[in-house]
Amino acid sequence: MSTHRFVTTDEVRMHVAEQGAGEPVIFCHGFPHTGYMWHRQLPAVAEAGFHALAPDLRGYGRTEVRASADAYTNRAVIGDLLALLDDLDAEKAVFVGIDFGAQLVWELALRAPERVHGVIVLNNPFAPRPPAAPSRLWAKAAARHFLHLDYFQKPGVADAELAACPREFLTRVYYSLSADYHYLDTWKFPAEGTGYLDVLPEAPALPWSWLSDHEFDTLAADFERTGFTGGLEWYRALDRNWELTAEYADARVGVPAYFLYGAKDPDMEGFSGRDPLTTLRENVPDLRAVTEVAGAGHLVQLERTAEVNTLITTHLRELRGAPVEHGN
Repeated sequence: MSTHRFVTTDEVRMHVAEQGAGEPVIFCHGFPHTGYMWHRQLPAVAEAGFHALAPDLRGYGRTEVRASADAYTNRAVIGDLLALLDDLDAEKAVFVGIDFGAQLVWELALRAPERVHGVIVLNNPFAPRPPAAPSRLWAKAAARHFLHLDYFQKPGVADAELAACPREFLTRVYYSLSADYHYLDTWKFPAEGTGYLDVLPEAPALPWSWLSDHEFDTLAADFERTGFTGGLEWYRALDRNWELTAEYADARVGVPAYFLYGAKDPDMEGFSGRDPLTTLRENVPDLRAVTEVAGAGHLVQLERTAEVNTLITTHLRELRGAPVEHGN
């Protein structure tokens, strides 16, 4: 059973769910998630002999919401994660990330490799810093079709649309990102005059085979209370992230790394370049395993929980140096 507490960093009061004891394993979520998105992984990792922690990252859940996009850069949030490590009196941790949490973990490995025992990343592979600010690329794409990355850049617009019907938005976006739908069909709509709910499919009634009513209600309750602005600010900080990583333009990730992805993940299909796995291997020299998870989309840790838990705990044991079975 997870326990909950707050850790005060230099800038925010951060809510953390945790379970187990031993070397820390810190799980970093994406949008629109909270730390609860990892609740099926925490007991498995704790049972394997580790201290599993899932913070609500800045702007999400019970962690404080800041007013400006500049407070949501990876550099700022990395400060929160290092403060959590200091609170644990731990020199290093293994970091697990998906979506924005994946980008965060990759950058953490560049900025503070001495605090990283290893990384386990889901669905969002490392890629070098692009030659231009990301918003320029999104604007070009949005001239041809709707693109949420561009739509989210307009302060207050998506915030109001999504906050007006949080449960409907969450069901639609979770369903559209899963293996049960082809997310890139949202690109069939024009950008002009189109909102996010206009392009997302109607979702079947809950429960789904991979998401229960209770799990959805728990996730939705936080967004019903907070709205989505905190999460949307992460999108608005992406150009600032690009500016702040100029010194890492040619850097490669040197820490031990593992990568797993859903076979039907839309980020791998449409947002990670033409050959994401080759790019990953070229830029992460200590990449120890790459695993495709069949029958899963973007929410792979929910859609294929048993497989993902086995992969994560196997990788953790390898990092710890314990013998593992390789038959899975």
